[in-house]
Amino acid sequence: MTGVFGRSSVSSAAGPAGGLTDLGHAVSGAGQAGSEPDEGGPRVGVRVRVPATSANLGPGFDAYGLALGYYDDVEVTLRRRGLSVSVTGAEQVSDGEDNLVVRAIRATFDELGRPQPGLDVRCVNRIPHGRGLGSSAAAIVAGVAAAWALDPDGYLTAAAGDAGSGVPAGLSSGADAFDRSGALRVATAIEGHPDNVAAALFGGFTAAWTGPDGVAVHRAEPIAELRPVAFVPSARTSTSASRGRLPELLAHGDAAFSAGRAGLLALALTLPVSAPGGQSAPGGRSGPGGLAVPGSHGVLGSHGVPVDATAAVAARARLLMAATEDRLHQPYRLPAVPESAALVERLRAAGVASVLSGSGPTVLALAVGGTQAATAVGVPAPGFAVLPLAVDRDGLRVTSAGSR
Repeated sequence: MTGVFGRSSVSSAAGPAGGLTDLGHAVSGAGQAGSEPDEGGPRVGVRVRVPATSANLGPGFDAYGLALGYYDDVEVTLRRRGLSVSVTGAEQVSDGEDNLVVRAIRATFDELGRPQPGLDVRCVNRIPHGRGLGSSAAAIVAGVAAAWALDPDGYLTAAAGDAGSGVPAGLSSGADAFDRSGALRVATAIEGHPDNVAAALFGGFTAAWTGPDGVAVHRAEPIAELRPVAFVPSARTSTSASRGRLPELLAHGDAAFSAGRAGLLALALTLPVSAPGGQSAPGGRSGPGGLAVPGSHGVLGSHGVPVDATAAVAARARLLMAATEDRLHQPYRLPAVPESAALVERLRAAGVASVLSGSGPTVLALAVGGTQAATAVGVPAPGFAVLPLAVDRDGLRVTSAGSR
């Protein structure tokens, strides 16, 4: 299984979630950390790289996600018995069976009906924990993807070498064996909501929801000129505590306001900006895929109308300023993180669309083009680490770590 699992750029649905709520289950056939050392023998494993993600993006509460070019790396190697967990990074995490990556691996093996082998798990954690950048989603997706790629049954029953399919014993039979839709279902069942895990799996901009057939996602390609900037404080926020600040009931007017902004945000992040009045197509009609912006005279159309690039960037920035307004969750969360709230105000005063990343306290600026990204970086942000980032457009990557 060499190479990278490909991503899908179309809607993808997964079956009903369920059966993964007890993550503290006893693991059969695997020792706890430090117990029953492995007896040697063949090793086979995979490497997983998972992006950071920002959920909500303002009005897209519990639905929207954006994958960011900042990564955790995980290597998982099968062994006959026992468990070894090695973690590199500033965050303190468990090195036992309750490690979130290990829990996700175990839960996925159970879901797929695979036996529980011993494991070597090596994590390089870069995504800060408790800051609203999808660290738990990254750990879960890494574990789910690694488990999907590995074949512990083949590993445990074959001494070494070829299992008969041209694939080393212990590896699934290639990219076709990985089902991102199924992985989304399993990861969502563990995480509890799909917004971050969907973006981590598929990359780009995602909208996730739960319907009659279970959790589903649609991925769209973000505009090329999007330049996210993350402002990460040292303080943490508990997602559960942050959710506890949200009201049980919302005024109809506030719901309608945020629904309109969420629709606009999906368009502003993915579609070309049209000429005034949307007349980018011949004959005076809005062309397919074009987005009209009042006052955006001479701006890009989807049918090659001459453009003013500076005006296009300015038009996009105005759209994103309006599209990131929210009345669903940020008005209730921001007062608990006053430094983040003040930074959002300063960035927006500078004309840069800015939101809480997930439940915070990280602030995400959705800059358009390098000049506006520089403007965002130049906004005073005492107490915050400033990370200009790319959009991750591929989602998780899984490669073979080889057999040995």
